[in-house]
Amino acid sequence: MSPSDFGRLLKPFVFLDLFDTQGGPFAGFGLHPHSGIATLTYVAEGSVSYEDTNGATGLLPAGGLEWMRAGRGVWHGGGAGEPGRTRGFQLWIALPPELELGPSESVYLGPERIPNAGAARVLLGSAGTATSAIKAPSPMNYLAVRLKAGERWSYQPPAAHTVLWTAVGMGSVLVPDELQQGELVAFSPSSAAIEFEAKFDAEFVLGLGCPARSRPCLRLLLRAYEHRGAA
Repeated sequence: MSPSDFGRLLKPFVFLDLFDTQGGPFAGFGLHPHSGIATLTYVAEGSVSYEDTNGATGLLPAGGLEWMRAGRGVWHGGGAGEPGRTRGFQLWIALPPELELGPSESVYLGPERIPNAGAARVLLGSAGTATSAIKAPSPMNYLAVRLKAGERWSYQPPAAHTVLWTAVGMGSVLVPDELQQGELVAFSPSSAAIEFEAKFDAEFVLGLGCPARSRPCLRLLLRAYEHRGAA
């Protein structure tokens, strides 16, 4: 699977990184620049330290997130938090042309500020009556879901959100094919609800939005494949 074909399915989502230290040493990332995109880092387990050139520093605990809209340019970095395993996702999002060269914005939310919609935590956009405190740069929803073994969860995508994918950070889920940790699947556009069932205790993220005519193509650090069964 090449970025040129799979990437066209998932714009405005352009990069997804599953990070998991397995409890080993975490050197972190020194200050480094971004421009023209936004990033959202979600900490599922453990904690990470952060800093940016907008003047923010601190510790992001499990369940928290960092939102960085780079605009015309910003530097940020992160490192080890408290001892132990650190695990989560970093998602890169293409910005619409009017925001690519706009001012940068950095937002850090602790777990108490991220709303829940049943089994889902609303990182961007909305689900049910829950709405994220972060204003998404274009119409999209980004959810983090946790299920116990045997639990089921159903999601009805908004009609206009024809870009839809999920990636597993821990355990495995059936959709109906089995997805394991480190795997990502893109769904064909459909008006049907998507059914998830945890084969084992599982955590996964779900991203969906409207197609974007953005320049970047998706690059994945997960094993990725296209799923046609949801059509």
